[in-house]
Amino acid sequence: MSSNDPRDRRAQPWWQRAVIYQIYPRSFADSNGDGVGDLAGITAHLDYIAWLGVDAIWLSPFFRSPMADFGYDVSDYTDVDPLFGSLADFDQLLEAAHARGIKVIIDWVPNHTSDRHPWFAQSRAERTNARRDWYVWRDPRPGGGLPNNWQSSFQAVGPAWTLDAPSGQYYLHSFMAEQPELNWENPEVEAAMQDVVRFWLDRGVDGFRIDVVYKLAKDPALGDNELARRHDQDWPTIHDRLRRLRALVDTYEDRVLVGEVYLYDLERVVAYINSGDQLHLAHNFVFVHLPWEAQTVRGSVEQFQQLATAAAWPTWFLENHDHPRVASRYADSPEQGRRRARVAAMLVCAMRGTAFVFQGQELGLPDADVPGERVVDVDGRDPERAPIPWQPPSAAGPGAGFTTGAPWLPLVADAETLAAEVQQEDEASTLAFVRRLIALRASAPALTAGTQRSLDAAPDIFCFSRELEDQRLLVALNFSSNPVPLRLEAELGSHAVLELSTHATRTQLELDPRELVLEGDEGVILRYTG
Repeated sequence: MSSNDPRDRRAQPWWQRAVIYQIYPRSFADSNGDGVGDLAGITAHLDYIAWLGVDAIWLSPFFRSPMADFGYDVSDYTDVDPLFGSLADFDQLLEAAHARGIKVIIDWVPNHTSDRHPWFAQSRAERTNARRDWYVWRDPRPGGGLPNNWQSSFQAVGPAWTLDAPSGQYYLHSFMAEQPELNWENPEVEAAMQDVVRFWLDRGVDGFRIDVVYKLAKDPALGDNELARRHDQDWPTIHDRLRRLRALVDTYEDRVLVGEVYLYDLERVVAYINSGDQLHLAHNFVFVHLPWEAQTVRGSVEQFQQLATAAAWPTWFLENHDHPRVASRYADSPEQGRRRARVAAMLVCAMRGTAFVFQGQELGLPDADVPGERVVDVDGRDPERAPIPWQPPSAAGPGAGFTTGAPWLPLVADAETLAAEVQQEDEASTLAFVRRLIALRASAPALTAGTQRSLDAAPDIFCFSRELEDQRLLVALNFSSNPVPLRLEAELGSHAVLELSTHATRTQLELDPRELVLEGDEGVILRYTG
């Protein structure tokens, strides 16, 4: 096989082979007892991350911020908020991660700033200020109405416009009023944001996850949103803007751009990666919002394959800081949730593409119960952001090893048994399973560089092959909670070895796939031997 063959692992960039672990710093590990996670806490747990076997970490924002949206309202793009530490702490984290062979991706929030950012303070000072046009300002409509019908992405906020009484103009914000929108039609804004990218690349980061990248291009005329076409996002100018950004990033070696492409049309999603000169990876939110149905998942995966060019590389995830956890979202009971969390992890890690895992997903964490008086997020995302239980509360106190103080959000109810320390001692735990899954992915060339082909089987089972040269793997995932015979229609062979099951109780190592019966909520990876 030629080294130019894209299936050759030697020719693959690291980010195509990777399992990337998202860290939400506020909720990962607190080093100073103030109840909020920080950079030093992450550094202290890098050995755990290396033990888990992931290739890279993605850090949600840690920049200076008033925290109206918990760091996604940035007041200084080139400094660390004191809540999380200092630039020296970041440098130490980066060095320690690299020493363990772990890449570091950081969250970049280029669509909007905080209303406390000096740029916005200058922009709103007066209409004639040199930075007035760095943000999106518009006069009221005749009669005093809002400039258009655009709405905030946060339902609780309502319209995407706030009136600035002193100037008599409205400013745009796709999220909270504290997050004014930057005007990417202004070349000075694009240049300033590219300077931010250079700052962190020069510091040694390995890439960026770009927050709401689809919002960086809007209809310059600010036309009303229509049923068939939104004017407040995904405007055609996005693609040339991304090409310029990619050209900058490509002047550095082995860096990656991951985009939050929160669109519900797969054809529009793949447009961000199909040309090979924009994003390296695009988060697929169509996939995240699918129901827990085997054939629906299969259909969406196949649609992506049909739309993607040879230059496009898939990205798979089912959890992040903005969405309910799998163990709660797809389950009617805690036990079913734990089983399905393992199936979901196998789905994400066994398919062709880059896999993203959200902190705590390896523990099978459900959403936390957050009582009304503890709610802090404007958009209801507190339950999935609950802190990590590192140790059982019976041993470590109510902070469960996350903090010696009072945690900023409640921990999950079953922290006693779900704690990382407890699961590390249990070979049948979700943590032990996910670690074996990641190790299998790293050791099996077919899982990182092989082809993927859907196979007809029982309706409740999503079944596909992963093949590279003489290695042939079969992945079968039962989306029902009842035992189901595989009923594989393809003739791939009658002899296979069980590489991994989501059920620790499955002990039959050699089997005939044609006779396999999957248990309820079970996934398996088989290797054909004949």
